[in-house]
Amino acid sequence: MSEDTQVSSAERVAQEVSAFYERHPYPPPVDSLERYRGLWNHERRRAAAHLFWPGEPYREDRSILIAGCGTSQAARYALAWPRAKVTGIDVSTTSIQRTEKLKQKYQLDNLEVLLLPVERAWELGRRFEHIVCTGVLHHLPDPNVGLRGLHEVLEPSGAMHLMVYAPYGRAGIYLLQDYCRRLGIGTSSKEIKDLANSLKSLPPNHPLVPLLRESPDFREEAALADALLHPQDRAYSVPQLLDYLAAGGFQLGRWVRQAPYLPQCGALASTPHHDLMSRLPLQEQYAAVELFRGSMVRHSVVVYRSDGPIRHPIDFTGDEWPAYVPIRLPDTIMVQERLPPGAAAVLINQNHTFTDLYLPIDARQKTMFDAIDGKRSISEIVPQIPLRDAACTLFERLWRYDQVVFDASNAAQRAE
Repeated sequence: MSEDTQVSSAERVAQEVSAFYERHPYPPPVDSLERYRGLWNHERRRAAAHLFWPGEPYREDRSILIAGCGTSQAARYALAWPRAKVTGIDVSTTSIQRTEKLKQKYQLDNLEVLLLPVERAWELGRRFEHIVCTGVLHHLPDPNVGLRGLHEVLEPSGAMHLMVYAPYGRAGIYLLQDYCRRLGIGTSSKEIKDLANSLKSLPPNHPLVPLLRESPDFREEAALADALLHPQDRAYSVPQLLDYLAAGGFQLGRWVRQAPYLPQCGALASTPHHDLMSRLPLQEQYAAVELFRGSMVRHSVVVYRSDGPIRHPIDFTGDEWPAYVPIRLPDTIMVQERLPPGAAAVLINQNHTFTDLYLPIDARQKTMFDAIDGKRSISEIVPQIPLRDAACTLFERLWRYDQVVFDASNAAQRAE
């Protein structure tokens, strides 16, 4: 294929994707952000910041780019982070217009929205400390161009939240995408309604059925079109994603929710294969767990520029961990009824979709967990030397199970 043919093909796909979102803006537009505004407070912002920058002091005034902002994502970020400068870009005029309406309604003076493809983010002429690009790159004609474009506009010390599709949990979606292509099903309202009605007759063991049952999104016309009728869609296994990031000049910082990828968490921790998995390099562990779980539909990651400053990862093998300040993640809950033997409580992160990812804690551990106030370090919570080993084990497990993040800025400064 000649270079001219490749360019024209990419342009054609880009035009199809843009036209698709004009007809079916997704996520569906909303007129109110009141419920969302009610969720965000200082504690939630602080936890979110230290998820991305555990080794830096907390700040609320970062520059944020929402790359592929859709109908409301940039407005949500501007509302959640009133001291930040938020820029949203998208290829859909409809999405930009809907975001502008929310900007006016909520007087979001810290928000700027522009009609601009992710691949041309460099035209903004500036860099950002934080980039959010979720559900976008896998729809681009050339995802590599899009990722390199984001690399250009991320500050060397910045962080990016990236989400792309995962292949194994979407097997049923890809079967139905092929089915729709073979039948020539288009994206008119009638065709989508006919498709929705036809899906009710799928065999009960079809791999799409669990997603139809568990995802309320599939009840919406725009969501069904986005999943089954999108003109451009690809997915990344864990090894493919890590290779993709490396080729784009990025390195993995962490999974946004890491417990599903760790052999130390959930049912895998008690299998005969746990020791075999734990001996593998970290990236191979992630890949093996993805295959074992088999139903991940997306990967959501924190990534940094490979040429950025040296970062100090959360580490419980050295001497820095007592200086970490634990901060509870706001979507975790404590259950104190119908407990496993010996447990005083069970901790659950409500964002986990795998039901085996719950963390039982005993009475002594519960006392330590109850003492977390977001201000005191681990050594201040557990000053008794004889309990240090128990505290190390507990707080590492809390971190792995996505119950806490850490403000490790004091530890990082001490290390330097």
